[in-house]
Amino acid sequence: MENEDVVRKIIEASGFSQPNPVQKAALEAGILDGKSMVVAAPTASGKTLIAEMAALKAIMKEGRKVLYIVPLRALASEKYEDFRRKYEPMGIRVAISIGDMDSSDPWLSRYDLIIITSEKLDSLLRRGIPWIGDVGLVVADEIHLMDSPDRGPTLEIVLTRLKQVARPAILALSATVSNHEEIAEWLEAGFIKSDWRPVKLYPGLCFDGEVSFFHPAESMKSMKSRNFRLAEGEAPLKSLVDDTMKKGKQSLVFVNTRKGAESAAENISRHIAKVLGQKEKEELSGLAEKAANALDRPTIQCKRLAACIAGGAAFHHAGLASGQRSLIEKAFRLGSIRFICATPTLAAGLNMPAYRVIVRDLKRFGSFRGMDFIPVLEVQQMMGRAGRPQYDSEGEAILIPKTKAEAEYAWDNYIKGEPEKVYSKLGVEPVLRTHVLALIASGATSTKKELMEFFFRTFYAHQYKDLSRIEGILNKVIGMLKEYGFVEGEAQGGKVDDGIFKKASMLIQRESEQLKPTAIGRRVAELYLDPLTAHYIINGLGRAHGMSLRVSNFPLLHMVANTMEMRPLMSMRKQDYEDVEALLAREEKSLLDPPPNTWDIAYDDYLRAIKTAYVIERWTEEVGEDMLLERHGITPGELRARLDNADWLLYSTQEMALLLGFKEQLLPIRKTRLRVKYGIREELLPLVRLKGIGRARARALHTNNVKGLEDLRKVPIQRLSEIIGQKTAEQVKNQLGEIDAKGEDKEAWEDFVQ
Repeated sequence: MENEDVVRKIIEASGFSQPNPVQKAALEAGILDGKSMVVAAPTASGKTLIAEMAALKAIMKEGRKVLYIVPLRALASEKYEDFRRKYEPMGIRVAISIGDMDSSDPWLSRYDLIIITSEKLDSLLRRGIPWIGDVGLVVADEIHLMDSPDRGPTLEIVLTRLKQVARPAILALSATVSNHEEIAEWLEAGFIKSDWRPVKLYPGLCFDGEVSFFHPAESMKSMKSRNFRLAEGEAPLKSLVDDTMKKGKQSLVFVNTRKGAESAAENISRHIAKVLGQKEKEELSGLAEKAANALDRPTIQCKRLAACIAGGAAFHHAGLASGQRSLIEKAFRLGSIRFICATPTLAAGLNMPAYRVIVRDLKRFGSFRGMDFIPVLEVQQMMGRAGRPQYDSEGEAILIPKTKAEAEYAWDNYIKGEPEKVYSKLGVEPVLRTHVLALIASGATSTKKELMEFFFRTFYAHQYKDLSRIEGILNKVIGMLKEYGFVEGEAQGGKVDDGIFKKASMLIQRESEQLKPTAIGRRVAELYLDPLTAHYIINGLGRAHGMSLRVSNFPLLHMVANTMEMRPLMSMRKQDYEDVEALLAREEKSLLDPPPNTWDIAYDDYLRAIKTAYVIERWTEEVGEDMLLERHGITPGELRARLDNADWLLYSTQEMALLLGFKEQLLPIRKTRLRVKYGIREELLPLVRLKGIGRARARALHTNNVKGLEDLRKVPIQRLSEIIGQKTAEQVKNQLGEIDAKGEDKEAWEDFVQ
């Protein structure tokens, strides 16, 4: 396939007639010649199409695989659906891999274009996937997220490893990165920097009753004609909402807290509901009903969201259930919802058709600096959501400073300034202990010298030029991993002489010391656990084993709640202290980690872990999400994230118990994990084995005296249909037939859960 054919196919599949200026620059720079490249260009400038051109060339002409790395699962799903629609008709096999961290996903070997998160790719690299040498191109979307303390180090490690084991071309994309040349040098890549945007973006400030815009390519006279004054005496946000409605447009409103997003959405909804037409109200009413009933039992938050949607606005944050977030995003794309009030998480790459972005809050609270300005990079990401090619010919991003000082800062930094440089976040101990164990366990490095050589190839080393600080941390981490029994060291060479070369000889021996993973160390790396967490869990299981205790539900939940992976822990509210202290008094003797002294600095975190475990335990006692929100302040989205983490940690606990020979603990761990997964009491465990039987249906069956597989076999299909519905009843009966046909022990599952 010639390069011209590649370009033509991509452009046609995407609905365009010819490449835009950014894409032409990439083609001229050799993006189809297998060169690595950093593309720094505004949102909506066609960076994804550049990646698609390079991907199609690598797959169809060179027969190589392509990895497309994205930061978020939602963004991965969006890319997957888009690429599948466009490229599967061409015979390109598209896959998505964002889930199970304890699987090497061997089926991926059959696919050409794989959309994947950096964490999942890191997990695959730890397992030594055999097809990694077939990768010819790696696309790193949102490369500026290397600056993130959470996701940045993993992305950096993954790219460093790929450069080492596969040497693919790397295409790094970002709308907001100022040190693109530095990143390009590290990647041994060319770079393109462009300010071209298919939809003009007019950033501006709303202050002192006036909205003032800026555009570097337009005259002051032109900008003055665009500026406008607010209605006399009206709040800025209300006036901007009115103006957006008059234009018949949609808007994203960014605020700094979840509560703020909900409050702003309620105010906007009440305000604009008066001007909605009858047909629009009917459509929104249907959407509101779906949002309200997204969970088994509607929470206060569900009802608030439904009320907002009925008026044409919605709030969007991580506390919502995933189904509610998807519903809001789809309705906004279709134009049904006019305004979304969101926390900055919505700024991360999702394609949303907002003519206008309003950034209401320019500051947010941080644990170290208190209220401080949001980084320029983040604000410019939010602003970049305004004006999308499929919907508008221009877009507006309006910031609302609260004081004159804020206005001056915003104009100089957010409107006219450059985003901060991207800095590596690799050089801290919690990050290094996880990745050092992974490098040793996977065989990527086997001596301290090789470890140092690996880190010398990272962006951290390229940026800071000095590894002396990181070397000190590495020595400490290696010592810790040896102490925990995850790594073994074996000196090379003979006995060290006592002569003048003794010091040099010892140094050489330390540098060449063989570092080998133990069986448990290798498993910890595969399980994607922080070694500190793994050591803590092993100690807890060992304590129970030594005391001949069989662990039970709450002690297990507290153990996994008190790990690094469950941070940040649930905050303690005034009404929580009495419950938590009483629970601690009741369970103290059974806990696998005794409480510290009340004056110890760790005591507050210990109580927060107790609360976190208590909320999860209440979930396993079938307490509804509505009650958990009302009583403990935990939203459905937060709860689901905690439950997913707890499920993974319990699975990891089970795997380590199996490997270490703590067999007496396996059954209670498995039971607790199933109860967390389904949110059920132990008596329902026999029923949830079957597909289609979850929390609510299992309880309904049990209430009607159907308590296990044998009861399900005996109950007539008509009666079963009355309890759980005809379709599910038929599905259950079919599954029972399949179980019997396989000759499985009819009581095996019941025996397991007794």
